Amino acid sequence: MEAPKPVILFVAESVTLAHFGRIAMLAKALASSAYEIAVASDPRYIGLEPSLEPVFHPIRSIPSAEFAHALARGKPLYSVETLTQYVEDDLALLDSLKPDLVIGDFRLSLAVSAPLRKIPYAAVVNAYWSPFASTRYPVPDLPMTRMVGVRLAQKLFDTVRPMAFAQHARPLNRVRHNYGLPPLGPDLRNAYTWGDYTLYADIPEMVPTCNLPANHHYLGPVLWSTHTRLPEWWDRLPDGKPVIFITLGSSGQASLLPMALDALSRLPATVIVATAGKIAITDTPANAYVTDYLPMDIATRRSRLVISNGGSLTTYQALAIGVPVIGLCSNMDQLLNMGAVERAGAGLTLRGAEISAADLFSAADAILGDSRFYQAASGLSRLLQQYDAGQRLREIVTEILAKKGKQSSLDQLVG
Repeated sequence: MEAPKPVILFVAESVTLAHFGRIAMLAKALASSAYEIAVASDPRYIGLEPSLEPVFHPIRSIPSAEFAHALARGKPLYSVETLTQYVEDDLALLDSLKPDLVIGDFRLSLAVSAPLRKIPYAAVVNAYWSPFASTRYPVPDLPMTRMVGVRLAQKLFDTVRPMAFAQHARPLNRVRHNYGLPPLGPDLRNAYTWGDYTLYADIPEMVPTCNLPANHHYLGPVLWSTHTRLPEWWDRLPDGKPVIFITLGSSGQASLLPMALDALSRLPATVIVATAGKIAITDTPANAYVTDYLPMDIATRRSRLVISNGGSLTTYQALAIGVPVIGLCSNMDQLLNMGAVERAGAGLTLRGAEISAADLFSAADAILGDSRFYQAASGLSRLLQQYDAGQRLREIVTEILAKKGKQSSLDQLVG
């Protein structure tokens, strides 16, 4: 009789498209005759990855607008009540599927539910959130930042950051306590990265760490693109001018797009825009082409410059093919990611709360006219080609399941 296949459950916290996209790519990379794959997330993005529908299990995430509102105000992203409901939803899913391994992207409740069911849990996260990363944390665009300016706000933030990180970690620690689990400590970095295994969707050359434990691994960039059709105007894009691709994704400030289009209309360039369905552009400049979604891999290959919200999913997609990036950032995750890009010389950061059309025009004009940005991006492209996140995941999963099998055998002998 053939042995049952190991069940691998992938769970995405779908408050932003990036978390869903990474899980979708990793699930497809692992799918083979060796495993039974299941994917769980809020269904809001499943239409962008129809290949997963046969293995898809809906599970609730809070509305993206609610998440963005908490993020903008610097408040904890989840309440004790929300995380408790998440845990109960997780437990029902785990009891139904009985996975051998759970891989989650920003589903913080898995730090409770997976240990309760004694299922190994691997957390996918960016390395700049690691407690083992040497990181200076930039102040995000909070009400305080807008009131006193970035320079003074940064000084204040540096002073209160440990207390702020403790406040953000408190809800998960409270929920763990309520379920009889020890706390993770007063630091949101522990809440974001805790797992039996921690998988960094970065490369150490861009986001270095020190003294990593043996259960922490770099995956490399997780490159994912929507599979939407190209718009009817795609084949009519003019030749002879550089193409600028702008997308602020699901978590960027869509309200910045009209200003951005106005700024880029002054450049001798063609602008292609993916709005993620978040805003209707009523006044489109003559050099711009707008749609809801574009396949990111195809759009970046056509482009000379990518302008995004600064998130890692889009920036890695651009850098993988040697295209510099401008990040219109507002939250800390975006600022941390673009900090790594800037240090590598492959892009520029603009703060969403302060940006003007003149600022964006100057930044885009500077990159288009300076070969150093392209040299840096090309160097990163060569480096990124050495990493295969899917292959690395397959190796790690093999190791985890082998270790789990040995532990099960030992438990049976002891029993």
